[in-house]
Amino acid sequence: MPSKTLPPALTAPRSRALALCALPVLALFAVAAFVPLPFTLESPGQTADTLGAVRVKDAQGAEQTVEVLTITGAPQRQTAGNLRVVTIEATVPGRRNTLWDSLAAWVDPERAVVPTAEVYPQSDPKKANEVTQQQMTQSQDSATMAALSYLHLSPEQVNVQIQLGAIGGPSGGQMLALGIIDKIAGDGKGGDLTGGMNIAGTGTIDADGRIGQVGGIPLKTQAAHAAGATVFLLPRSECTQGKVNTPDGLRLVPVDTLAESIAALQAVREGGAVPHC
Repeated sequence: MPSKTLPPALTAPRSRALALCALPVLALFAVAAFVPLPFTLESPGQTADTLGAVRVKDAQGAEQTVEVLTITGAPQRQTAGNLRVVTIEATVPGRRNTLWDSLAAWVDPERAVVPTAEVYPQSDPKKANEVTQQQMTQSQDSATMAALSYLHLSPEQVNVQIQLGAIGGPSGGQMLALGIIDKIAGDGKGGDLTGGMNIAGTGTIDADGRIGQVGGIPLKTQAAHAAGATVFLLPRSECTQGKVNTPDGLRLVPVDTLAESIAALQAVREGGAVPHC
C-alpha cells in the first residue's frame, strides 16, 4: 500500500530503484571530493633577474642578498634593464589535492593540473628537490659554456659563479647565458642587450648554445607579465603553448639558439624585424 507520509511518486517501484542507484553515485562523489588525487597543481612562480640580486639563506638560516652572477677573470660592466628567469610553483607530492582542488585549478587560466608523476618522477619531495637542483647545476654549467663560447673566452681564464637561491630545474639556461654575455660585453657596441627593457624568458641551453623546450609556458608568461616584463623569449617549438592565455602587452619572441636570442634582442632594441609566434 502507498505510504501515508510520502507522495505516491516517491514510493513507486521506479522511484525507489532510482533512489537506490543514486546512493552509490553520491557516495562516490563524496569520497572523490576528499580523497587525494594523483595530480599536482601548478601556478606562476617567482622570477629572478640574472643582472640583479636574490635573497638566499646561509647555513644558519639567515637571509642575505647576493648577486645572481659573479664573474672573475673578465671585467664586469654596469647594466640596465632586466633579463629574468621565470619559474612555476607546484604543490609538493605530499599535499592532498582533492577533486574540488583540481576542478578549481582546471578552470583557472592562471593554474594548471598535471599528473604528479610528470612533475615528480621521484615521489619523495626530498629526492625531487635534489633532482631539480642537479638539473639547475647542469644548466648553469651549460649556460656558462655557451656564453663564454659565444664571446670567444676561455673558461680556464673566466670564472662564473651563479646563485639563484631556491630556484631549481634546467629552464633558466637561456636567460643565464644572456645575463653572462650582457655583464661582460653587452651588445658589443657599448650598450645593453636589454636596451633598458624588462625582458623575461625560458628555455634550456646546451654548451653549443642550442635552446630546448621546457613546458609550462602559459604559466611562465603569466609570471613574466606579473614581474613587469614586456618581451618573452621562448623556444620556437613552444610557440603554440605561448599563445595560450598570453597576457596583454607581452611580446612573444621564439628562438632556437643563443645567437638567435641575441639577434632578436637587437631587433627589438632597434625596431627591426622581430621573430614572433
